[in-house]
Amino acid sequence: MDGGPRVPEQRRPDSDEESSALRFSVLGPVRAWRGPVSLPMGSPQQRALLAALLLREGRTATAGELIDALWGDDPPSQALAAVRTYASRLRKVLDAGVLVSESGGYAVRGLPEGALDVAEVHDLANEAEKAKSAGDLCHARDVLGRALALWDGEPLAGLPGPYAEAQRVRLEEWRLQLLESRLDMDLEQGCHAEAVSELTALTAAHPLRERLRELLMLALYRSGRQAEALAVYADTRRLLADELGVDPRPGLRELQQRILQADPGLAEPSAPAAETVAAPVRPHQLPATVPDFTGRVSFVSELSDVLASAEGRVMAVSALAGIGGVGKTTLAVHVAHQARSAFPDGQLYVDLQGAGSRSAEPETVLGAFLRALGTADSAIPDSLEERSALYRSVLDGRRVLVLLDNARDAAQVRPLLPGTEGCAALVTSRVRMVDLAGAHLVDLDVMSPEEALQLFTKIVGAERVAAERESALDVVAACGFLPLAIRIAASRLAARRTWTVSVLAAKLADERRRLDELQAGDLAVKATFELGYGQLEPAQARAFRLLGLADGPDLSLAAAAAMLDLPVEETEDLLESLVDTSLVESAAPGRYRYHDLVRLYARACAERDEWPPSEPATALSRLLDFYLATVSGVYLIERPGDRLVDHLEHTDHPGLVFSDRHTAQDWLYAEAVSLLACVRQAARAGTLRRAVDVLWAAVDLAESGTNSKEYEAVAELLRNTAREAGDPHTEARALTLLAFVHHISGSRFDVALQEAERATELAERAGDPLTGCWSANISGVAALYQNRHEECAAHFTRAIESFRALGDRPGEASALCNLSRTHLATSRTASAVALAQQGTAMYDDMGHDLRGANGRYALGLALTQSGQLSEATECLNQALQVFRDSRQRLWEGMTLFRLAELDLAASRPAQAAVNAEAALTLLRGIGGEWRRGNVLTVLGRGLDGIGQPGRAQVCWREALDLFETLGVPEADQVRGLLTPTAAA
Repeated sequence: MDGGPRVPEQRRPDSDEESSALRFSVLGPVRAWRGPVSLPMGSPQQRALLAALLLREGRTATAGELIDALWGDDPPSQALAAVRTYASRLRKVLDAGVLVSESGGYAVRGLPEGALDVAEVHDLANEAEKAKSAGDLCHARDVLGRALALWDGEPLAGLPGPYAEAQRVRLEEWRLQLLESRLDMDLEQGCHAEAVSELTALTAAHPLRERLRELLMLALYRSGRQAEALAVYADTRRLLADELGVDPRPGLRELQQRILQADPGLAEPSAPAAETVAAPVRPHQLPATVPDFTGRVSFVSELSDVLASAEGRVMAVSALAGIGGVGKTTLAVHVAHQARSAFPDGQLYVDLQGAGSRSAEPETVLGAFLRALGTADSAIPDSLEERSALYRSVLDGRRVLVLLDNARDAAQVRPLLPGTEGCAALVTSRVRMVDLAGAHLVDLDVMSPEEALQLFTKIVGAERVAAERESALDVVAACGFLPLAIRIAASRLAARRTWTVSVLAAKLADERRRLDELQAGDLAVKATFELGYGQLEPAQARAFRLLGLADGPDLSLAAAAAMLDLPVEETEDLLESLVDTSLVESAAPGRYRYHDLVRLYARACAERDEWPPSEPATALSRLLDFYLATVSGVYLIERPGDRLVDHLEHTDHPGLVFSDRHTAQDWLYAEAVSLLACVRQAARAGTLRRAVDVLWAAVDLAESGTNSKEYEAVAELLRNTAREAGDPHTEARALTLLAFVHHISGSRFDVALQEAERATELAERAGDPLTGCWSANISGVAALYQNRHEECAAHFTRAIESFRALGDRPGEASALCNLSRTHLATSRTASAVALAQQGTAMYDDMGHDLRGANGRYALGLALTQSGQLSEATECLNQALQVFRDSRQRLWEGMTLFRLAELDLAASRPAQAAVNAEAALTLLRGIGGEWRRGNVLTVLGRGLDGIGQPGRAQVCWREALDLFETLGVPEADQVRGLLTPTAAA
């Protein structure tokens, strides 16, 4: 958006004639354009006459009607002459034939389609209604959004006369009706939390509009805030009685009763949920079926029959069990594709990674499923039980097939089952799920010799097999008739035209390479992989062995090149050749992954075959160097001039280079899980110090809240390992990072202080001055949050002096801004402002966008307390934009919270409630209960200020519960807010 006025039909013209067409706007100031050029519309009375004609949609208005429209019962003596003058002036500006005289009056005729914004809104509203009737709420919601965007402030702004006043009321009522329709669709699509913030502002602006109150109650209830929803009803009833002497309308009373009864019909939207138009309301996640699927006729028929019975059953569940490589996934995917037409509302798929050491968590899978079904992120609850319940609610009434591949056990599967009539689940696993109640169990054995030969023939070619049929039978027999083994062996043979089938059969003649599918279990799978591995070229085999050592879920091409110590182009060729053999999968363009069992086999090969024996450890060291070099560059892009990179372990790897901070952030967040897995894997002698340095340089992962839990777990591992190894340098750094994570979490300030103070001691012993600086700085923050003001001032002063001694200006700026917070807490407002200004100016001098936002955050707090509210608003809004742009969700939420506090100070309770609601949504699941309690307190004050005391009390009671549980002094403040209200 360029901030300019909105004009109707803003699209590229198809011709020169169209590019100069007239366009008019009345949903705001009355304006006209010829093409891109704004036209002068004259005095307010002249614009009022034009608006009256435009809104008559081509019908003639008599001179008397226009006089009444402009002046009502008190026209001037020369009113008729004035009308004629206005019309004459407008004719000179508009195209010929647009403003016509007719029967003693005037009319506007001949406008092209879309020339008037009101007409465009009519068209869009009709389109939205048709889309809604057709069940396409996503499109309907988008169209209504476009219609509402055409309003540009007050309609007919600044126009005099009774006609303009009446039309203003009509057009505003129309806008509210469209807005209510769009909000109703928001709730139908699961966007409850987002809607609460907007509805809070609207009910403040239109307190007597019951439909808005009804939507707010429903949004709160669906967001898990039942007490607040009921409080809205109580506030509404009191307000209507006081202002109008009436009771709430029946619809509002009925909703209150349904909420009191916890009516299940309120718990989920009645239409498929979708966050945006792009959200897949009908997910189609099935992997592609293999084109050469062979045999399994009886199993396909059996499973298809079970799925076909889903419509009349509570739920159809089939669980396929068998050894690795037996074709469970291939069969399940094939059957699922055949059954797609029976499940028109979508198909969900997930690899549960049950064969690995870190199988997928059900709550993580449910989050992905809910998003795929269109549920907004903010509407997804935190706990497994709540997610599973919401998942079943979203699926109720829909016909969806769920394919749960590679499951660990029944406990992992149960929360992921739909549980509703019309839905079905296919489960594959290495174990028989006898404890999965009601499941149709299928034990998948190896192929019959005929099926195995058919599969081999499809891949190798009928001509080659026909020439050597006996050798082909020997090959599939040597493969133990296991589909994966046959596919790998046949693929290698197909890729080598100089080989004969008998050559491959001779290679497999050694019995030690055969599969023992009945007793060997995983060993049979290992033997299968051995077939493919034994046919690799030396460079391919090396890549297969070494890349399987990395613990992350996948590897980027650049990371793989670092591990192999090869150019990217050569690495890509090797990886693509491994993909061709089915030993490696292409997870996405430029990213590669191993099947869990293949990874284990690759590691066994590395232990057995790699030479020298130190090469596996060296490859992992190169991966760590790659991450250290690259993440250091990301850190420096965000923090130019920061001295941390000068105090990290040395690495010879150049790392990736990014042109801008957005590209760098994209890399960091895309690589987060694999990076943290690498650091975890490097928590051992020889790589411990580099591991903790990678973690420090990737601190944005913790600060954003996105990966804070895994970040904390890795930091704890590094601390414990360093302590056991007697390495005070690494332990100090790990403790500093832990202290930072714990203060970010918002509920462990005492632990954070202990860790930071211990880190300071260890850093001094280890001769690591930079760590001592940062641990002192974090000690001050932790002490500040515990109201230990003398201690925190001492810590910050020490940090400032230490940063200065090191020449670390960004660190000094951080400590200055933090010291400003201490002065603010002890009512030294003037010095708090000065310190924050000094720190922010230092950040700006160094070009620190993100850290400069932290400075403006501190400065905004100081300016708010000093009463400089407009300056504070500017500072906080600038910080908000940077945090939002940098994906710093925690700081974005906290800045909105501070803006809400500022709004209260400026007597803007409605805006305070809106900002606090937005903060509450953003901070869900991050920031800790202490911060949530503070936001709820401010939200309650905003709601109380706009005449919603019942809902305010609910917020304060929840905040009080949080504060009492934490044992913090903020509880006394909230009790003070509750007491007078309760007494009244």
